[in-house]
Amino acid sequence: MPNWLKKRALLTPNRQAIIYKGETITFTQLYQAAYEMAGKLTSKGVKNKQFTAVLLQNHLDSAVILLALQLLGVRAVILNNRLTADELIWQIRDSNSVFLLSEERFLEKLSNISDSLPDLPIFKKEELAETPIEGPLIIDEIELDDICTIMYTSGTTGYPKGVIQTYGNHWWSATGSALNLGLHENDCWLCTVPLFHISGYSILMKSIIYGMKIVLHERFDVNETLNDIRKEQVTIMSVVSTTLTMILDYLQEERLPKSFRCMLLGGGPASLPLLERCVKKDIPVFQTYGMTETSSQIVTLSPEDSFRKLGSAGKPLFPSQLKIMQDGREAMANEPGEIVVKGPNVTPGYLNREKDNRKDFQDGWLHTGDIGYVDEDDFLFVLDRRSDLIISGGENIYPAEIEGVLTSHSAIKDAGVIGRQDDKWGEIPVAFLVKKAPVSETDIMDFCKEKLAKYKIPKKIYFIDEIPRNASKKILRRELRKLINE
Repeated sequence: MPNWLKKRALLTPNRQAIIYKGETITFTQLYQAAYEMAGKLTSKGVKNKQFTAVLLQNHLDSAVILLALQLLGVRAVILNNRLTADELIWQIRDSNSVFLLSEERFLEKLSNISDSLPDLPIFKKEELAETPIEGPLIIDEIELDDICTIMYTSGTTGYPKGVIQTYGNHWWSATGSALNLGLHENDCWLCTVPLFHISGYSILMKSIIYGMKIVLHERFDVNETLNDIRKEQVTIMSVVSTTLTMILDYLQEERLPKSFRCMLLGGGPASLPLLERCVKKDIPVFQTYGMTETSSQIVTLSPEDSFRKLGSAGKPLFPSQLKIMQDGREAMANEPGEIVVKGPNVTPGYLNREKDNRKDFQDGWLHTGDIGYVDEDDFLFVLDRRSDLIISGGENIYPAEIEGVLTSHSAIKDAGVIGRQDDKWGEIPVAFLVKKAPVSETDIMDFCKEKLAKYKIPKKIYFIDEIPRNASKKILRRELRKLINE
């Protein structure tokens, strides 16, 4: 295909591309900025096909650097800036990155990285601003099978794995999304999620492929979010349950403007009480299911089904396939099993992980490790991570279901549920709660007795200040297990 950013600047040169903190940049200006950055990187020795690590916050500069790497055909290893220096060092080594691009904000981490990797050249964006431009070798054509990005899995269990994402993966992810959600001429996507996460990076890709304006925020702030939804006439926003809950709480009796057409809700199963609150406020929520390995969403609930199938993640996007496997066979309707997916947006594999690739990829199908079922109408309902499943007395318990009930209590702000070993039952569920109003353990237990089967009721309640979550807002259950051990 033609180089994406170059082609977009040719097709719609004067159309707004990115708005960041009041600054607006058109696609022509974005291409020029990325071209100049590519020239600066070239003068530093950055070349086509190299693995180059990137440690940046959400910023207009970050978008320019990421697109400059695409212009050069450099394979960007996009690092989570919330990780510790030791975790970053591990990923830089694992990916065999030959450069690190970062910024002054992460000076302490960069110092630790430099101490451990003294031969790794580190270029800060502040220094690059003063770097002379050397004529960059821009790739005129994109090979869809070429590696575009490497993103490491969240690492909720064990060591993270580098997910290979090709240009084709990103292309088909954007195409599948447009075929499902539709593409309107006035669409504007609000990005408050990190660019280092697939949910944020995929929005940047959609902007270039669709020719769509995005409003980029450094981080999620509920007041700034609602202000920009109104001011910039935002039509779509990517959210997780926690951010959507904050939006609902902040809105109170107010409504979103009619121009807003889609809250794309991912990051794990959402509770029915949360979705029902959105229905009452006429907020269109399209629940979606996806992961780093699928270059963002792979299953999404179509607009016409959003109320009829409340709580479902929907059906696979047009280019993709899905099935549920149970004990080596395809499961029947409404029978829980492992979610298995296939499609051109699915990663070809993990970087330098032959053993994992053999285990997780079979006949072109990715075994996700997630648990769910499809109903008689082929709609997917995601239950939980397989590794998070609690088996108590032979009964399967899905933590997300209990968390949904707990967070529907008016005094509970957030919840996390894990299994604890038990001599009698094998495992029992225990809950960690963050309060937003005074409440006792007895109150919570009584509330659960009305909502849950007896074996699903948490056997112990712990009140804590904050539920530990990773960058994509998924609960870090290993951290909750540490709290129990402590």
